[in-house]
Amino acid sequence: MMRSLYIGFDPREAAAFAVARASAKRHLPRHYHVRGIVLDEMRAQGLYTRPTNRQNGRLFDEISEHPMATEFAISRFLTPILAKEGLAMFTDCDMLFRANLVPAFEYAAAHPEKALFCVKHIHEPEPGIKMDNQVQSRYARKNWSSVMIFNCEHKSNQNLTVDLINEVPGRDLHRFMWLKDHEIGELPVEYNYLVGHSQCYESPKIVHFTDGIPSMSGYENVEFADEWREELCKWAR
Repeated sequence: MMRSLYIGFDPREAAAFAVARASAKRHLPRHYHVRGIVLDEMRAQGLYTRPTNRQNGRLFDEISEHPMATEFAISRFLTPILAKEGLAMFTDCDMLFRANLVPAFEYAAAHPEKALFCVKHIHEPEPGIKMDNQVQSRYARKNWSSVMIFNCEHKSNQNLTVDLINEVPGRDLHRFMWLKDHEIGELPVEYNYLVGHSQCYESPKIVHFTDGIPSMSGYENVEFADEWREELCKWAR
């Protein structure tokens, strides 16, 4: 069965993407495909046609009537369409991969009745500003979609079409509106540990700097910041 990892790319967070991709590749076998989801490429391929504009230098999604925190806010849902088959994981770019990811894929493979796996966070942050002066939004199932493993061949994921992705508000996609609740499997929190928010009894396997990466002002000393900077230096060398 084909297995792949797709990481959201935003040019404003190139350092974050470099850390995520380098650390992920080190914790996956070579036959696992690791790709970035680049918005301009999705547009060029005709997969992303949502109307957007720039407001105060930020992308604004006209269908959702809401600013987009990243360029991959919606394009992440193209993951099973890009992968076509097998199991495909998507993650945000502000991640640090710290352990073997194969067990997560194996767990998903053992439960073919599930269309998607994620960490089912109860994350209700206070309104305000987070990374790079972005608005901290609150919505149902917040951060569930920041790490997802899709069973690309599950019949319910056939409902996640290019047309649907380009036509419905983002909040509906982020709550997995194309699936029934029982089709959403649960991963342990260590596969999407939210720095500053999560509690975890195991050592986190995927650390998520959801409020801001350690290169951003105000986040230099958060948990795992030194490890993140070390990974960035490894990539640079």
